[in-house]
Amino acid sequence: MGTYQIPRNYRGESRILYIFTIKSLITTAVGAMAGSLFFFIFKAMNMTLIGLIIMAFFALIGFVIGAVKIPTIVAFPITKKIGGEPIGEIILRYIKFRKNRKMYTYTKEDK
Repeated sequence: MGTYQIPRNYRGESRILYIFTIKSLITTAVGAMAGSLFFFIFKAMNMTLIGLIIMAFFALIGFVIGAVKIPTIVAFPITKKIGGEPIGEIILRYIKFRKNRKMYTYTKEDK
């Protein structure tokens, strides 16, 4: 009798602490680092709690950018086009579009 490899589903195994994928963990860390600048400024003014709140807010924004996907809502036409795509990819696409500085327009001609 031979030995056979059974395929495994590796989806979701790159998660740390269940809610963090590698991408969302990195964007959360980047957001926390950006917020830590405000933390040190407010700590110098003896307002440590406010600095921690601002740092947590920036970390939350980083997590949302890395983990949340745009839902497909039929009532809104824009979500039909971008529904199911992560917010981070949409932001990167927008930055590339703005960097290109070319404007393409489509005009529909009625016949």
